[in-house]
Amino acid sequence: MFSVRGRTADEAWRAVVTAVRDAPSQASRGGPTRELLHVALEIENPEQRWVLSREPAVNPAFAIAEVLWILAGRRDAEFLNYWNPLYSRFAGAGPEYHGAYGHRLRHAFGLDQIERAYRTFDSNPDTRQVVLQIWHPELDFPGEDGQPAAEDIPCNVCGILKVRDGTLHWVQVMRSNDVFRGLPHNFVQFTSLQAVLAGWLGLKVGPYHHWSDSLHAYDADAAIYSVLSDPPSADTRDRLSLNRPDWQSTFPRVVAIADRFVSGDLTRAEVEHAIAGARGLEPWQPYISLLAADTSRRRGWIDLMAASLNSCPDQALRNLGERWVSSAHYRVHVTPSARSSPRETLGSP
Repeated sequence: MFSVRGRTADEAWRAVVTAVRDAPSQASRGGPTRELLHVALEIENPEQRWVLSREPAVNPAFAIAEVLWILAGRRDAEFLNYWNPLYSRFAGAGPEYHGAYGHRLRHAFGLDQIERAYRTFDSNPDTRQVVLQIWHPELDFPGEDGQPAAEDIPCNVCGILKVRDGTLHWVQVMRSNDVFRGLPHNFVQFTSLQAVLAGWLGLKVGPYHHWSDSLHAYDADAAIYSVLSDPPSADTRDRLSLNRPDWQSTFPRVVAIADRFVSGDLTRAEVEHAIAGARGLEPWQPYISLLAADTSRRRGWIDLMAASLNSCPDQALRNLGERWVSSAHYRVHVTPSARSSPRETLGSP
């Protein structure tokens, strides 16, 4: 077993990347990989959830869109495909995604597991029985011929939650984990859920533990991805913990803005209005600014993209967004239709 502890997601990620690169070779259906088995990662401060050292940079807008999509319990493909037009290459074509985490957590098993976790901890904070299930044997187990049941089989198996000393602890268990393409997004996804649930319960955010049973990097990605030699030093101010009434009044408005951003008849004036109105939607303002920047970029409104980035009040997240849009790996090719998304030269979000 290999274990890593970091104060931030970026520290933990940087440490484990080096180990994966030196790991033994392992075949896979996606090509040869370097693989570490049974990897335990701990993030001491999960509110520092962003991997800032990956080069090319993580696309923060796509990561934010995933968080909104999961929290809303959705599985529609169109919304995610807008923010990452190549996503369907990995998860399959069709109007819905088979293994969508939010749908699995909020609908697939006949109950809203996030809501039940909230009510359970609110009544019995000492319980050890809160497990959020994602992987479903009837839906996800390979066939007897060894072939996958679908293209989009959840890599996340479950989350195990505890409340101790007034803090919410979170353990996320993964059967398979790509260190470059997947892990940075998984950190954002599940530490965001942790922060949201902690806010509902009036708790502090405790440590986040991430168990990757197969943490790997594809050999083909070796020439694409690297780690910044000089890691960003600024912390993000990304705090998603809201009490339940505030959450219920703000979250639907944020989702409505994100949905409007993917609409074919979106206007520049609407983007400008959303940026101005985001100041009343704390703590979501930085996220709305980054979504506004990316939808502007995809439509060729480069001046509005720059203004949207400048409106982001979180310096570290603004820097991440600027690095991503300026990356040579993500040159923009604006298509004639405003509804069409630009084609990007590489498939990572």
